[in-house]
Amino acid sequence: MKFLHTMLRVKDLDRALDFFVNKLGLIETRRNEYPAGKFTLVFLATAKGEPEIELTYNWEQEDEYSFGRNFGHLAFQVENIYETCDRLMKAGVLINRPPRDGYMAFVKSPDNQSVELLQKGEPLAPASPWKEMENSGSW
Repeated sequence: MKFLHTMLRVKDLDRALDFFVNKLGLIETRRNEYPAGKFTLVFLATAKGEPEIELTYNWEQEDEYSFGRNFGHLAFQVENIYETCDRLMKAGVLINRPPRDGYMAFVKSPDNQSVELLQKGEPLAPASPWKEMENSGSW
């Protein structure tokens, strides 16, 4: 068995791509337009050949999507949790669960999906301002 992808519904494709591509750093691996069904599928990954996230954009969706407890989060390993969180904050992303432990942080996509960031290897030493930051919202 081989894991292929996780699908996320997004209300605004440009907003979602700004978060996942421009801010998180994923790459678009392929895109399929379905005019008859009025939807677009965009596949993203950390690198070609890696498992993907499928963004499903229904062209006429007007309301924000609801979400249930059946979806937990996406998780990505990062080279430096502090640098990643700093870059995201500077890009306007709220750090919902700061990396106080030097190992784990949570942010949310524009469509309210939780994204976990995990430090590669051993946790970094606790450092300011992260070790003093409180949680914000849910994650």
